Amino acid sequence: MIALGILLALVLLLVVFGLLFRLQVLTSIFSGSYSREIGLSNRVNAILMLVFMVVGGGAFAYSFVANWDKMNPPIASVHGAHLERMFWTTMLIIGIVFVITQVALFVYSYRYQYREGRRAYFFAHNNKIEIIWTVIPAIVMSGLIFGGWKQWTSITGPAPKDSVVLEVVAKQFNWMVRYPGRDQQLGASNFRMIDATNEMGLDFNDQKNLDDFTASEIHVPKGHPVLLKIRSRDVLHAVYMPHFRVQMYAVPGMPTRFWFTPTKTTDEMRSQTGNPNFNYELACNQICGRGHFAMKLNIIVDEPDDYVAWYAQQKPFVEQNPEVLANLKQNQAGSVEEATAAAPAAIEAKASL
Repeated sequence: MIALGILLALVLLLVVFGLLFRLQVLTSIFSGSYSREIGLSNRVNAILMLVFMVVGGGAFAYSFVANWDKMNPPIASVHGAHLERMFWTTMLIIGIVFVITQVALFVYSYRYQYREGRRAYFFAHNNKIEIIWTVIPAIVMSGLIFGGWKQWTSITGPAPKDSVVLEVVAKQFNWMVRYPGRDQQLGASNFRMIDATNEMGLDFNDQKNLDDFTASEIHVPKGHPVLLKIRSRDVLHAVYMPHFRVQMYAVPGMPTRFWFTPTKTTDEMRSQTGNPNFNYELACNQICGRGHFAMKLNIIVDEPDDYVAWYAQQKPFVEQNPEVLANLKQNQAGSVEEATAAAPAAIEAKASL
């Protein structure tokens, strides 16, 4: 209520200032001083444009430098270095164009302010200018787009055959992770199988699921390709791993994927940042509901030997939750009994036809 009251007060204040300005203009017209005041007003506004350019540019530069570390967390993946170079190349080109156009805008506003007797120069068409500002941006933008397309097809295309594969499933409001077992193949999933225990909807009619295991955090080996298979159980989410420069939507009904190669272990990053509590993080950066803020998951980058040791200690999901298979067998038995009981009636109905 307080915020609404403040907003209404500001709106009323703007309305009052607008009415006062209109009253002042009408008074000036009737008194004959309107032209002189318009000239003074233009000069003041022209100077203010230059002041705004200098102050605004300085504030932007200060904010950019002060937040440099926040905008650029250390890179910990192979493709991250390529993406970073591509990003800052794009920013440099766009930044140069932005500075030139904005300086021209404000300087021209000052230089060509309204004055009595001055007439604007006008020309209807100039082929040379049209060609320059069409061809040059087209070439530059084509180069940037081609570079982005090349990187995108690389990180979303086929992963190396020896990649560590894991599945990441998003739901309101947490992440679920599944690894393949010794067969190195993830089993099938079916949304009809989802319940309080089997939250990922693993279909245990598929034998590949019998050795798959789930984890409360992600473990990946340093220097080894990692393929993320991504899906969502409810609404749109996004897999975001800033230090690996990984971002991919988790879309309901449409599995997505992303592969990367980590280059620094968690311990190495803790040493580099000077933060003993540092952890890589998987976060959802697509607003997905009231609990969006809680969608975070730790990522541990291990040395290859440590990863192998961790992997060997994990137990299959069915071993930790034996009731899942028991329920499945019971349901299958019930289905067989129902089919057997319905068979005579079906035979009689067919015979009557």
